[in-house]
Amino acid sequence: MARRLETELDGVVLIEPEVHGDERGFLVETFRDDAWRELGVGVGFVQENHSRSDRHILRGLHFQTSPGQAKLVRCLRGRIWDVAVDLRSDSPTYRRWEGYELDDERHRQLFVPAGFGHGFCVLSEVADVAYKLSSHYDPTTEAGIAWDDPDVGVEWPIDDPVLSERDRSAPRLTEIADQLPF
Repeated sequence: MARRLETELDGVVLIEPEVHGDERGFLVETFRDDAWRELGVGVGFVQENHSRSDRHILRGLHFQTSPGQAKLVRCLRGRIWDVAVDLRSDSPTYRRWEGYELDDERHRQLFVPAGFGHGFCVLSEVADVAYKLSSHYDPTTEAGIAWDDPDVGVEWPIDDPVLSERDRSAPRLTEIADQLPF
């Protein structure tokens, strides 16, 4: 049975599923609606994405503005540092972040609620990341903040990350905070 591990930000859920392994390999239950709901992941998912990235790739910090988008993230291959940033202006943890290592050995998953920014960097040679989404991807509502925004202060465990043009030019939170629907 999976268990919920302690997190700091309200709504963020770190799940550690039970891994059944032997000399043949392993079996892990990666999602079960009723069990995950009991652990605090009470949203319906409508889409799942899979990305592959090389070492030192950093993706984020991304979010959807409307209707918002919750994510359940797991690392299928390799190892990543996965980060959630609270963007809800009325939250007592507004602008705070927390990060967790997700990998293909412990199979931990991070639930990132709507109203949070999300990003990750790759710590292994290559990483495959899968994430379930609570709303369909809509390019007209995609947004992001700077991965290195000093007002947020995410402590990334890599130096000189490889970034997309979108992530290199993302605004600071203070530049868009009054436009956010959260």
